Amino acid sequence: MPFVELFAPRGALDGERGTRAKQRLVAEVMAVEGAPDTQAARDISWLVVTEPAEWFVGGRAAGADEPPRYLVRVSVPAGSLDDGKRREMVERVTRVLAEAEEDAGRLYAAPVAWVHLVEIPDGNWGAMGRVFRLPDIIEFTTGAPAGAG
Repeated sequence: MPFVELFAPRGALDGERGTRAKQRLVAEVMAVEGAPDTQAARDISWLVVTEPAEWFVGGRAAGADEPPRYLVRVSVPAGSLDDGKRREMVERVTRVLAEAEEDAGRLYAAPVAWVHLVEIPDGNWGAMGRVFRLPDIIEFTTGAPAGAG
């Protein structure tokens, strides 16, 4: 159940490649997280795109003529990631953004695309007027109680 926030300068992800990147980000995050490919899991896996009017780097306004910078914040339930999944998540998110760029190597040459992984402590997700713990999320997305097999 990822919640993905993508921050990019206005227009940076317009066009076909940008649209494809936005469509793929949540799918890639879900795959790493191990979310089931069910309609319920897709329904609660969201991407929100924010295009700030201004972007400052080191205290100065980034110029419209400069290549874009990105921030992707991925919020997931604590306990759904280990170090291997964290590494894979950063790799996949970076790859999706790089494929939207004319110069894909730019994102690997300098820290211009940051990925923040936010693991929400168990008991701090809520929906439908109640707290959802990791087993509740698993049951919601799979239709079976957590641990049932």
